[in-house]
Amino acid sequence: MENKGPIGNFMLEHYKHFNAAALVDAAKGYEQHLAEGKKMMITLAGAMSTAELGKSLAEMIRQDKVQIISCTGANLEEDLMNLVAHNHYERVPHYRDLTPTEEWDLLERGLNRVTDTCIPEEEAFRRLQAHIFEIWKEAEAKGERYYPHEYMYKLLRSGVLEQYYEIDPKNSWMLAAAEKNLPIVVPGWEDSTMGNIFASYCVKGELQASTVKSGIEYMTFLADWYTNNAGSEGIGFFQIGGGIAGDFPICVVPMLYQDLERTDTPFWSYFCQISDSTTSYGSYSGAVPNEKITWGKLDIKTPKFIVESDATIVAPLLFGYLLGW
Repeated sequence: MENKGPIGNFMLEHYKHFNAAALVDAAKGYEQHLAEGKKMMITLAGAMSTAELGKSLAEMIRQDKVQIISCTGANLEEDLMNLVAHNHYERVPHYRDLTPTEEWDLLERGLNRVTDTCIPEEEAFRRLQAHIFEIWKEAEAKGERYYPHEYMYKLLRSGVLEQYYEIDPKNSWMLAAAEKNLPIVVPGWEDSTMGNIFASYCVKGELQASTVKSGIEYMTFLADWYTNNAGSEGIGFFQIGGGIAGDFPICVVPMLYQDLERTDTPFWSYFCQISDSTTSYGSYSGAVPNEKITWGKLDIKTPKFIVESDATIVAPLLFGYLLGW
């Protein structure tokens, strides 16, 4: 048996069948992909930042095991919220038993629930809002426009949040990404708390919508990035969950190939999805990888893996395998 760190050795010894075996196969495929000098995209759906995936993802970024990230607006901001308000979060392990009245009581206390974890509105949302509004306003006054993640990078690099840090900064994947200036794509950013807050300033006439770059601009950026980084081999695609974080970026390949008629564009060269979606209901998130061949996203020969499990359990294990933990 090949020798890994304790996590990797445990997986190799015990994960021999079914989803466990698929996880090991996906980890080996990811490792091989990087060993061949190819780049990897990781996509984050769900509440992975609130699940504190930064504890492993930040090190993946620092060790150059991911070259670009696509995530929801919620994952973009919730890593920062955890960074500045972690001690004010409340866990509700009996969340399945809450009555509507008890849920209302959480609202009145300023606690917004994500499964078993409540995010404190005042310490998390409003703490970020006060500072990022100034960054939005300053950019607009200068006639400058940036992507949502670039504004978050500016916020982190300004140092203004350091007074609030409540976790070890090494566990923030956004801080690690800012230090690397890692490219991030945030499709549908408007569907997030900071997106809603930004929209509220636009309604009040205090900011213009054009101050934040759009999803179409993210796609054109991604088209250039893929073209410049794929070479002849293609980029790997590691998808956590479903939804727009994965659906949006994977389409860049058929867009380049079919719509722009750049027929030398290579397909995605590795694909893995961790998902608990099923294939029975027309769900794209639950579609098996082979369906993506028909859309011009994956090649017949692309290594394809699907781990039908809980990403909050599986992703840290796979990252631990790759990191030699």
